[in-house]
Amino acid sequence: MSNLFLKIVKLLTKKKLTVSFAESCTGGLLASSITSISGSSKVFNMGLVTYSNYAKVKLLKVPKKTITKYGAVSYETCQSMVKNLSKISKSNISISITGVAGPNGGTKEKPIGLVYIGLKKGSKTIIKKNLFRSKKRNLIQKRSVEQALKMILNIL
Repeated sequence: MSNLFLKIVKLLTKKKLTVSFAESCTGGLLASSITSISGSSKVFNMGLVTYSNYAKVKLLKVPKKTITKYGAVSYETCQSMVKNLSKISKSNISISITGVAGPNGGTKEKPIGLVYIGLKKGSKTIIKKNLFRSKKRNLIQKRSVEQALKMILNIL
């Protein structure tokens, strides 16, 4: 996975682009991984771990009614997270991640492994629904980070 980060840091540097992350279920793994690459300070702007609903509302300005109506793990919350992160960070590319990493907390409607990843670059916003078939928390977190990286690479 570090090869993907290295590739992304090099591409972002070459294109003079910046990136920011708002993470929930990954708990900062995405930000931690990119900062492990030398030279990432040129391209990485900020990483917010908005784990609680309070943090999503307070820091990312996700409307309380969005979380109440759709839940923290939803297309709508992910979209609000990435759009508002983009405004806050002024980065060229913004990524948001929200999901159920398990091993507890899953429901029939929102099973363990359900993760929404949002990407915003300019006027383009993509929200991808993922269902990682695992009960292992760290595996779901790693797969979420990998998927976010692939989304960044696809837009570069």
